[in-house]
Amino acid sequence: MKRFVWLLLLGSVVSLNTEAQRVLTLDSCRSMALGNNKQMSISKAKLDVARNLRKSARTTYLPRVNAIGSYLFTSREISILNSSQKTALSNIGSTVLQGAAGALGNIGAGITPEQKAQLDAILGQLGTSSDQIAGDISQQMSGAEQKLNAEGQKVVEAFRTDTRNIFAGSIMVTQPIYMGGSLIAMNKLADLGEAFETSAMGASRQQTLFNIDNAYWLVVSLKHKKKLAESYLKLIEKLDGDVSKMIAEGVATKSDGLNVSVRRNEAEMTLTQVDNGLALARMNLCQLCGLPLDELVTLADEDSEDLAAEAVQTKPDMEQVAENRPELQMLRTTAEMSLQTVNLLKAGNLPQVALIGGYAVSNPNTFDGFQKKFGGAWNIGVLVRIPVWNWGDVAYKIRAAKGAATIARLEEAEAREKIELQVNQSAFKVNEASKRLTMARSNIQKAEENLRCADLGYREGVIQLTTVMEAQTAWLQAQSQKIDAEIDVKLSEVNMKKALGTLNQ
Repeated sequence: MKRFVWLLLLGSVVSLNTEAQRVLTLDSCRSMALGNNKQMSISKAKLDVARNLRKSARTTYLPRVNAIGSYLFTSREISILNSSQKTALSNIGSTVLQGAAGALGNIGAGITPEQKAQLDAILGQLGTSSDQIAGDISQQMSGAEQKLNAEGQKVVEAFRTDTRNIFAGSIMVTQPIYMGGSLIAMNKLADLGEAFETSAMGASRQQTLFNIDNAYWLVVSLKHKKKLAESYLKLIEKLDGDVSKMIAEGVATKSDGLNVSVRRNEAEMTLTQVDNGLALARMNLCQLCGLPLDELVTLADEDSEDLAAEAVQTKPDMEQVAENRPELQMLRTTAEMSLQTVNLLKAGNLPQVALIGGYAVSNPNTFDGFQKKFGGAWNIGVLVRIPVWNWGDVAYKIRAAKGAATIARLEEAEAREKIELQVNQSAFKVNEASKRLTMARSNIQKAEENLRCADLGYREGVIQLTTVMEAQTAWLQAQSQKIDAEIDVKLSEVNMKKALGTLNQ
């Protein structure tokens, strides 16, 4: 049982060590950094926004369909008849029959008593009298008056619209025909906006690769510096042991031992500083790659003896550089966007023509005597908008946009000059780093031979201890310069690629 437990613990330790020895190449670090970088994620999101805006701009060429519905309550209804007409129609029987009664009264007033007596005698033979006939006529006229008034009131009611509750709806189709060039300018602006965000994403990508390359080679440099510091410490410790033996034999003095001890302390302190710097550099690399800060990683170039070869100097093509640099592309796009903004503003002074059509319904039905039901009709027409006077508002905006376009062109020209200067500076640094590497490699051989001779001479007693320590210091400097020169070659190449705009290739 104990043996099984020990095997499990041993397997866990081996597994942990295996995970700790995660080997990363420069390409793998680049891939992880591109996937983890927040600015890259922001650039992708902005590019997606620009693409959707471009697609939205394309829809402005197409007809728009809108459906509208409404309900309206009013305190008074629409009246086709005025108040006098309503009163006249409601009292039409009274008006007409009162005139007839007046006429009959005038006729009765024109008959003399003798004539009335003769009339009554004649009517008496018929079984009636003039007074009875007048009463019957008056009674019939009264009934007719009421009927005519009722019919007049019906006419008034028939003309009521009952429009206090109004329901309305419509479907409207609008097709732009000519908008003064604003739609074309808007779509070009959307295309340029997408191109701008594409260039911005390229710039963010190059900056991310630049940062990860610098962080990668910094870790490699510090790892080599650590190996160098350990080698130097072993060299000092060996010298310290030799000096201690010589002091015991009386060949060397205690002062020599103290000098060596001081150098040993300095070497240990240097190793500690390099360890701390290497730990921080690894943390920075892990942060850029999206790994836990405490994860132990091993870089593929940490154990390489020769980190860099001499760089090949090439003459850059500035026209190609201008096409590759995303910064110039962004400024060029900005200048073009300013010109399209001018075209968009010019459309404000030009006429606009659109074709409109649709179907509208309402309740009450205005097409069928205001009945309480829905009724509608189709419609089609042309809408023309012609700006007449705006107090120079559009002209001022156009001048401002032209000024912005001029500024963008000047900024592009200035950036082009600065990039050309940057390319030349990077080319000089590449050449300088290559020469420094050649000299450093040559100095290594001389420093190693010098150290060998000094160590041999000290053992033979013909060279002093200070000369040996000076030879060790010279060897340390030569080794350190070689590492720095190799890293400088790598970093100068990275700077050169970034200046040329080919870092992501």
